[in-house]
Amino acid sequence: MSPLRRGLLIAGLGGIAAGAGVIAHLWRLGALGSASEPDIGDAILRHRFQQLDGSQQTLEHLRGGVLIVNFWATWCTPCREEIPLFVRLQQEYAAKNIHFVGISIDQADKVAAFAKEFRINYPLVIAGMEGVELSRRAGNQAGVLPYTLLLDRQGRLATSLLGGVDEARLRAAINPLI
Repeated sequence: MSPLRRGLLIAGLGGIAAGAGVIAHLWRLGALGSASEPDIGDAILRHRFQQLDGSQQTLEHLRGGVLIVNFWATWCTPCREEIPLFVRLQQEYAAKNIHFVGISIDQADKVAAFAKEFRINYPLVIAGMEGVELSRRAGNQAGVLPYTLLLDRQGRLATSLLGGVDEARLRAAINPLI
């Protein structure tokens, strides 16, 4: 075997080993395949969130519909990329009692400006660092943003989507709940 091939083989095996190490680390953290609290949907619906106007409100008024709950921040690039999709799908699915909710890990003034710029047509609430903890309780052990939960009509966690979502992946998660 030539020295070049031997070097490429060793480098390739090293890359595979490094990738396996990253996956093992994420598994230990619970970021892959982690379970959430059994009643996390109810906890999210009952949690008192800050509204953009500073008032406090729960999400109980949305119980009975399918909820797509998105943990996000204005500075998060994948969050910014998926929000126009959420705006479009909120318009499309609203008549089917399917609602998007954005739980921001940000400041109200930044979220309000962002909502205006992106013409967000679904509720946005502010959770700050409590939102990170709430997302962890929902299975996001690594604290990754964005993190999206789908709650069924009974308020139970149906699925979670770690990282940015595209239209096909999101529709595949929503359709069984319609």
